[in-house]
Amino acid sequence: MVLVTGGAGLLGKELITQLLAQGKQVKAIYNKTPLADFHSANLEQLQCNILDVVGLEEAMQGIEQVYHCAAIVTFNPKRKREMFKINIEGTANVVNAALEAGVKKMVYVSSVAALGRIREGEIINETMNWTEETSNSNYGQSKYLAEMEVWRGIGEGLNAVMVNPVVILGAGDWNGGSSQIFKNVYNEFPWYADGTTGFVDVRDVVNAMLQLMESDITAQRFIISAENKSFHDLFNLIAKAFGKKPPHKKVTPLIAAVVWRLEAIKSKFTKKDPLITKETAKTAMVKVNFDNTKLKKYLPDFKYRKIEDTVNDTCALFFQKLNKQ
Repeated sequence: MVLVTGGAGLLGKELITQLLAQGKQVKAIYNKTPLADFHSANLEQLQCNILDVVGLEEAMQGIEQVYHCAAIVTFNPKRKREMFKINIEGTANVVNAALEAGVKKMVYVSSVAALGRIREGEIINETMNWTEETSNSNYGQSKYLAEMEVWRGIGEGLNAVMVNPVVILGAGDWNGGSSQIFKNVYNEFPWYADGTTGFVDVRDVVNAMLQLMESDITAQRFIISAENKSFHDLFNLIAKAFGKKPPHKKVTPLIAAVVWRLEAIKSKFTKKDPLITKETAKTAMVKVNFDNTKLKKYLPDFKYRKIEDTVNDTCALFFQKLNKQ
């Protein structure tokens, strides 16, 4: 029996899909809304908040493997306390419940944000960690501190590995998360940032997680990144796949500073997370490169999809969704 937390997101849904395809018995816990996309006798859904210690202990009964994907991803400074509580305290609860239940192994989904990704001129690898100097992200700090809880669990006898994905691409909810990139390009949003970062197919992230779970590897963390690309190059690939006009106006630091301030004011009235914050504006203009060689050393047969193929596949899936509406 396999337990999955955070099954409602882009990564969680793909993970459950692949686990069920392998014939696994899956228990997925959700906070508010059950997963509507699955109809399988091998999937059990259970409502449980990861802050609910008793509920977690009950959910963990009979579980041999845990994939901990649940987290809050937000760059809204007003949600910092909520994010820290879920990402750090929630992870500590999952680790404690796994130890109590005698779980054989856990894969924890962290983020490259936990590595401190504002390091111009440096190639980022798994030896690096979040610091005040290398990150302006509260989210990165929360994931770094959550990793500390996993390391504590490892010290107490839990077999666990951590994955640090870059920007994950896939046909998720294009009104939020990384999938929103596709919506913006489809709507011919004219602006682009000049930054560079890593990108990876959601299917490859899940494939890596499954292989790491079934291996003897423990007490390690792995950057999951297919290619380092500029946002401009990625937007051009998406625009080409959609048959849309690519972004053509470059965002300058001055423009970015104005936009995030206007978004902050707007969010006060709408009560919604701002589309752009001070954190995301700065991150989008930083040129970051990630070293993906460690995973290949531990899993020599592992191969990434080309990002161009990922974009074409994802745009095709979005076209299907749009045609059904």
